[in-house]
Amino acid sequence: MGDEALQKDVLDELGEDRIQELAGELGTDADGATRMVRETVAALPEELTRENGNGAAPAGAAGLGGFGGLAQGLGGGGLGGGLMSGVLGRITKPVAETVAKRTGLPAAQVARALELLLPVVMTAIAKRRGRKR
Repeated sequence: MGDEALQKDVLDELGEDRIQELAGELGTDADGATRMVRETVAALPEELTRENGNGAAPAGAAGLGGFGGLAQGLGGGGLGGGLMSGVLGRITKPVAETVAKRTGLPAAQVARALELLLPVVMTAIAKRRGRKR
């Protein structure tokens, strides 16, 4: 799954109102929130974003912890309640730190914004996978 295509899908899923909400959470403008979204997608572990079991990890995915086999364990069709919370909880801190370094935004604010953003990212990934079947 190309980062740019997934970034576009996530931004489309968010829409302008939720971009503004993220901007408020981050203490930035819509452009800053959009950059945060793009950097977040780029920083996600490849196991979460790829469409199949092949391919090398993209830059930014290394160093985010051992997520090998995570996507396979999720069945690729979507995440359910407690499992989704556990996965999102495990990736929030390392992704927030990576995004904060790349954007200059405070890590604590990025982490709070990720609580709003990551479910939207997972929805976009699930929709993309559903279209591929």
